Amino acid sequence: MTVITSFIIIAVLALTGVYVSWRAGRLDRLHARLEAARFALDAALVRRSSVALELASSGLLDPATSLLLAGAAHDARAAQPAREQPESDLTRALRAVFSQPEFRSSLAAAEDAQELLAELEGAAHQVFLARKFYNDAVAVTQAARRRWLARALRLAGNAAMPEFFEIDDSLVPAGGPDAEADIPHLTT
Repeated sequence: MTVITSFIIIAVLALTGVYVSWRAGRLDRLHARLEAARFALDAALVRRSSVALELASSGLLDPATSLLLAGAAHDARAAQPAREQPESDLTRALRAVFSQPEFRSSLAAAEDAQELLAELEGAAHQVFLARKFYNDAVAVTQAARRRWLARALRLAGNAAMPEFFEIDDSLVPAGGPDAEADIPHLTT
């Protein structure tokens, strides 16, 4: 073996090592980004359920509706591993509250209710954005983990494959006046 051949072999091995190290580092950064996005989503979901509980205890709703909303908000907070269904139930409960005609007329008289609604609208928008960012991070991470090099060398280690978080997060009823809008909002 000549010196030039040895040099070529060493250079190829070094470049391969650098590339594999770069791919492993990228995958690690993607997992860290995914974890940060999950924490942001959890915080947005907790904030939305807190505002929903505040609305339920505000006295603006009739007792039955308050109980329904409080129960949905509590269930959404309590369900940690399987959170999609309780969060969708909370959205449907909020949608039912806002679809009541007497609720809208009672809001016109209460100034505190406008602040509460603005806070709820902000929380719903935050959930929408956090879920979108999280699902984007999941898609990028899954694509990186499906590459042949990542699978062959097990660059992700023992980390579980991330899954999308799909909930009904639109406070406007399907087929409603703004159903085609991407961003959830309340119509008051």
